[in-house]
Amino acid sequence: MPRRRQPTARQERLGIELRKLREAAGLKAREAAALVGSDSAQMSQMESGIAGVSEDRVRSLAAHYSCADGELIEALVRMATDRTQGWWEAYRGLLPTPFLDLAELEHHATHRLDVEFLHVPGLFQTEDYARAVFAYRVPRLPDNEIELRVRHRMERKTVIADHAPVPYTAVIHEAALRIRVGDRTTAHRQLAGILELSEADHITVRVIPFELDGFAGATNAMMYVGGAVPKLDTAVRDAPHGVVLIDSEAQLGTFRTLFHMVEAVSLEPTRSRDFIHRLAKEL
Repeated sequence: MPRRRQPTARQERLGIELRKLREAAGLKAREAAALVGSDSAQMSQMESGIAGVSEDRVRSLAAHYSCADGELIEALVRMATDRTQGWWEAYRGLLPTPFLDLAELEHHATHRLDVEFLHVPGLFQTEDYARAVFAYRVPRLPDNEIELRVRHRMERKTVIADHAPVPYTAVIHEAALRIRVGDRTTAHRQLAGILELSEADHITVRVIPFELDGFAGATNAMMYVGGAVPKLDTAVRDAPHGVVLIDSEAQLGTFRTLFHMVEAVSLEPTRSRDFIHRLAKEL
C-alpha cells in the first residue's frame, strides 16, 4: 500500500495497537516482519500509521502474535479497511489536524463521557458561546478562522444529534455554568440549550454544585470516548497546542475511575436539570 504523508489519529491508533500486540508476544519488529514476508522498515511504517495494513495482514499478524481476542481483531480489521470520508474532510487544510482527528474519533465512538469545570462541554456549546471561546485567544485569530472553528464545532454535534446518536454523559461544575463566557443573552441561551439537549434519552447531564463538601477533583476535566472494544477507548486532554489522545490501558483505567468518582458526587439528572433551571432564572 502507498505511504501516507500525514496519517490520521485513527490510522496511527491502528499501528499503535498492532505494536502493542507484537510487544505482548515478545517479538521484535524484524522478527514479526519475517513472519509475514515483510521487513523491519515496512513494519515500522505500519506501526506508525504511515503505511496502510490490509485485512489479511491484520489477521495474519494477530495469529502470529497469538491474540485470542476475537472482538479486538475484528475491530482492528474494521479500522484497517475503513474508507470513511466524513464531513470533517471538508476542513482539511483549513483547520489544524487535531480538529479533524477529534471529529473522526467522535464519529466512531460507542459512547462519550465528559467532565468540565470551567467551560460548557463543546458538544453542548451554542454558536455564540463557541465564538466567544475561540475569540478569546492571544494573538486573536482572524474572523474567518474563528468562524471556521465555530462551524466545525457545531457540526461535531451530529454525534449526539443525528439519527443514530451515541450515549453521552456530561458532568459539569457549577463554575462552568455560571461563568459568562459571552454576554447575559449568550449565557441564558447556553443554559437553555443544555436543558433542551438533556431531555433526550441518550443524553445525561449532571451538575457538581459549589456547595459540595470535600471536592478536590477540579483538575480532572476530561473527555472519554468509547471505542469498539474497551481496549480501543481514548481519553482526550487539552494541551497548549491542541489535544492529547491517550491510549494507555493503565491511564484509561485511571480516567474511568476518576469519572466514576466525579459522577458519584454530582447531582442526579433530575436535580441537575432543576439546578440549571434555577440558574437560568437568575440571569
